[in-house]
Amino acid sequence: MVNSRVSVAIHILSLIATTNDSNQLTSEWIASSVNTNPVVIRRISSQLKKANLIVSNAGVAGYQLVKEPKDITLLDIYRAVQAPEELFAIHDNPNPECAVGKKIQSTLDNVFQSVQRAMEDKLTEETLQDVLDQLFH
Repeated sequence: MVNSRVSVAIHILSLIATTNDSNQLTSEWIASSVNTNPVVIRRISSQLKKANLIVSNAGVAGYQLVKEPKDITLLDIYRAVQAPEELFAIHDNPNPECAVGKKIQSTLDNVFQSVQRAMEDKLTEETLQDVLDQLFH
């Protein structure tokens, strides 16, 4: 299931993209903007680093984007912080003796895969720059 990590990651990247003084971008400062604990920011920032979306230097406060905002899709961000599990979970062990129960998993699997593809296609169309443009217009 999608959780708030994606929106927090977009928030973090938006701050990095728009803050001139990267030394200001401590996890504490970012956490104050997101209104969360700095540990959450460090965890998500670590995932963004692993996905090669941001870099930081050991012992020096701050982060920088690896690419221009126009080159970072929302799908890149989603994949960086969202576990590779499916968007939807299907309940386990329906009754195979039931007319609905015996086919519900395969039916929902097809529907949910289609929805996931559509969501990922849409996230590919949107970039961090699109978010920034909406934030500041």
